[in-house]
Order: sequence, then structure tokens, then C-alpha cells
Amino acid sequence: MRAENICKAFGENVVLNKFTADFPDGSVTAVMGRSGCGKSTLLMILMGLLPADSGVVDAPENRRISAVFQEDRLCENLTVSANIRLVTGKRLSAEELNGHLSAVGLEGCADKPVRELSGGMKRRTALLRAVLAEYDILFLDEPFKGLDEDTRLRVMEYTKKMTAGKTVVFVTHDSRECDFLADRVIEL
Repeated sequence: MRAENICKAFGENVVLNKFTADFPDGSVTAVMGRSGCGKSTLLMILMGLLPADSGVVDAPENRRISAVFQEDRLCENLTVSANIRLVTGKRLSAEELNGHLSAVGLEGCADKPVRELSGGMKRRTALLRAVLAEYDILFLDEPFKGLDEDTRLRVMEYTKKMTAGKTVVFVTHDSRECDFLADRVIEL
């Protein structure tokens, strides 16, 4: 995927000005920068959810994307497993799903309604749902925010294992996350 000369403004506030970058297939690209500099906006444009004012994103028309947004976007009244099965269907057995839940510290949570989870538990559920979907490109907007240090490391290790060889674009403020996961870093 390639973004070329992407410009985006909200009123007088220019957040992207002639942004150009390649996002190589099979690599993990981290996007870093100060708050408000356009990182999340860039992800929304790359996903095709927000139009650029000018410039083009060169990506296959029928690509499958998966994402973790800044907000978790879970179905609060559904269980953890039901939220994940929205993207996996019956492709995973209950045992396989429980293995993934356990890998990120959510063992025993499969049948809990999402509304009863803590913020960090919701974040891990959203990440699992995105990582377990069938996708060509995975977009992650601050996927590890709100996690304590031990849990964050555990979830980062899981994410690295599950996305090996896949195309991932993720936004972070943490250089340690870049060092651990990214093949390349783009500073906005």
C-alpha cells in the first residue's frame, strides 16, 4: 500500500500536508508523533473511512482490513466470545478461542458480557477480535493503551506472534512498542 501526497484539514487546522509513504506488504509499520498531528486521521484515510482532501492511497480495491480504533467499538451487551465470533464465525473451536483468551490474560471471560469488563479487558477483547479476523491489512490505533506493564508486554508478545509476516500499520506514542513490534517507524 502507498499513500501519496495526502492532505487533510479540519477547517483551518491542517493535520496532514503532502504526506507520502509506502507500507510494504508483510511488514509492521509504526506511526508516531505528538498528539493531534494526524496519526489517527491517517489511519482512517488509509482504511478508506475518511476521504483525503487531496492525494491518493494506492491499495487493492478488494483488500480485507481489520482494525482496533482508539475506542474499543465492542457490542457491550454481547459476551466476549460473541464479540470475537462476529469476525471469526465458527472458524475457531471453543477450545481454540479459550487458548487465545488465555494468551492475553482473559481466561474465564468468554461468557462475560463486555459491559462487565474493565477498560483493559475491553481493550484486549477488541485487539483479539481484530487479530483473529481474516484480513490483508491490520490497522491498530494505540492498541495497548490502558494496560498495565506486565499485561502490555504479554499482549505485545501475542500480537507479534499472531501478526508475523502480515501487513500491519499501528499508531503509538511509545518508542518501546516500536522497538518491540515495528519493522519501520514513520514520524509525523
